[in-house]
Amino acid sequence: MIFNNFNLFSLICESEGFQLNTNLFETNVLNLSVVLGVLVYYGKAALGDLIQNRKENILRSLQDAENKFKEAEENLSFSKKNFESAKLKAEQIRSQGVILSSQAAKALIEKVEEDITRLKASNLSLIKLEEEKSINDICQKLSQFAISKSIEKINKRINSTSQKKIISQNIEKISIKALAQN
Repeated sequence: MIFNNFNLFSLICESEGFQLNTNLFETNVLNLSVVLGVLVYYGKAALGDLIQNRKENILRSLQDAENKFKEAEENLSFSKKNFESAKLKAEQIRSQGVILSSQAAKALIEKVEEDITRLKASNLSLIKLEEEKSINDICQKLSQFAISKSIEKINKRINSTSQKKIISQNIEKISIKALAQN
């Protein structure tokens, strides 16, 4: 029956211009099937070993990739923690800087205010000193002027007898005081 199908097929092919040789010995189908059978029988083990080696390589590569992925995740987690820590530290440093700068500004303002107050007090005392000095100078000049005017008037009004009388009175007063002390 198989040969009948082949014959039918060969008739169809001959009419179309294509030929099929159905003789098994001429076409080496038996040789080919033997070679294929041997290849399948013995190649199965070699091919199985190759497939097994490839499978192991793939699994090893997958395991390495998974390990590297876990390591990368751990590094990422560690880096995130370090970043957050650094971020908090930077925020603390910034806030401390703001606090220190405001304290320094306050201290500077207080120091400047103290200096201004001290300078004002110093200026007031200098002004008072200069005022007192000026008043003393004016008083001294007025006193000298008044004394010189008085001496002129006295010299004009007092004659020699009046002078003798005043000198005698003063000598008597001095003598009385000297006797009283002894």
